Amino acid sequence: MRKIGIISRCDRDEIFSLVEKIIDHLKSRVDILIDPKTAQRLNLEGTQMADMKKNGAEFIISIGGDGTVLRGIQKMDDPLPVLGINMGTIGFLVDVAPEDSLCVIDKVLCGFEVEERSRLSIVVNDEILPCATNEVVILTASPAKMLSYRIFVDMIPLEELRADGAVFATPTGSTAYAMSAGGPIVDPRVDGTVIVPLAPFKLSSRPWVVPARSEIKVELTVPKKEAVLVIDGQYSRIIKEEDTIIITRANIPARFVRTREDGFYEKVRSKLA
Repeated sequence: MRKIGIISRCDRDEIFSLVEKIIDHLKSRVDILIDPKTAQRLNLEGTQMADMKKNGAEFIISIGGDGTVLRGIQKMDDPLPVLGINMGTIGFLVDVAPEDSLCVIDKVLCGFEVEERSRLSIVVNDEILPCATNEVVILTASPAKMLSYRIFVDMIPLEELRADGAVFATPTGSTAYAMSAGGPIVDPRVDGTVIVPLAPFKLSSRPWVVPARSEIKVELTVPKKEAVLVIDGQYSRIIKEEDTIIITRANIPARFVRTREDGFYEKVRSKLA
């Protein structure tokens, strides 16, 4: 029997009700692998996200918002395609409305196209961190205290500035934190990485879009100041002056089940109207 995975926030009654409805709709036709937290609430056996692919799941149904999707992708070394059902707010990664979910799932089970999205690989010193589907953000660890840092692209100095931090985003993440910080909206087909300073002190500091194949290096330049590195809002760690952050394009992309035919521009218009 075919297998699919289900992940959810499952911290709101309406989300849990939809999870139960989807499982009841599918259980006679497919084997369902459920993430441990959702399974616990259902009194069922759960399957870790990292194990769903090797257990034969074809794709993942994510019920929640963009954060649920990002959390799921981050837990998979080689991400399965994700079908996002929007139980959040705007939701750029979750295209399916709750009332349409059963109909869309039935269509996907008859066949679907996969849309690949580039991710960012992040290395701090020699430590490999989780990949970013949306963005990696470097923020001051002390509120109201600016960071001083240098950014290099392929070993060439790009910026040396004082700011609250910086966002390094994929085209997928250009409509998230980067956009809120004044960065451009980038078509996912563009092979680039967006760099957006956060509240820079220098008026000439502006967002950049650099080739995705570039190696981006970030160095803090003020001694004894700590910063926080955050990946997709899901993972964070402290970085210090002696740390070197290297950002490149990840070898393995994120994958999504294609459900919309109207394209990226229509999605932007409808989500941000």
